[in-house]
Amino acid sequence: MLIVGVTGGVGSGKTTVSRIFEKEGAYLIDADQIARELVEPLRPSWREIIRLFGKEILNQDKTIDRKSLAEKAFADPEQRRLLNQILHPRIKRELVKRVRAIGRKDPHAIVIFDAPLLVETGFHQEMDKVVVVTSTKSQQIARLKKRSGMSETETRRIIASQLALEEKIKLADYIVRNEGSIQKTRREAREIFQELMKINLQKIKR
Repeated sequence: MLIVGVTGGVGSGKTTVSRIFEKEGAYLIDADQIARELVEPLRPSWREIIRLFGKEILNQDKTIDRKSLAEKAFADPEQRRLLNQILHPRIKRELVKRVRAIGRKDPHAIVIFDAPLLVETGFHQEMDKVVVVTSTKSQQIARLKKRSGMSETETRRIIASQLALEEKIKLADYIVRNEGSIQKTRREAREIFQELMKINLQKIKR
């Protein structure tokens, strides 16, 4: 089994690349999806987040309004640290659980872990390989504004809160530059996946 972390700045296109890998035959584990499941109403993480941020971040159906939560968390580094403290250990436990389940089903699998904070959390140290997806800052801002409805000031604050892209690149085994056409991104991602399959095959033979 080969475990590959895919990361990049927010709005860089890492999920696009992860899905290309999935189409090529990899198993995909999405950290954001795990986080969404962890904060479903009345779950332990949900209760801790409400205690920390207050009920004003709730929608009428008791789900957490992700935009309100992000605005509060990214406005205060200490609040953000506490939020990460609630979520990251649980995300890690769920990742381990899912990887084991995949391993039982397919011992020779390539598992992609799509995580925006792969490096910030130290998760990168537990990956066999790390892929960093890059894009320009203006592309990041445009994508984040489009999908979140946040202002440019808010999107810039979120981007600034993450580790500089240059630091992530230093830890990358592979880089996908998602700065041009989707066709170019697909081509780069597929070439990398071919390399990952070769590495996985060598690992199986050992």
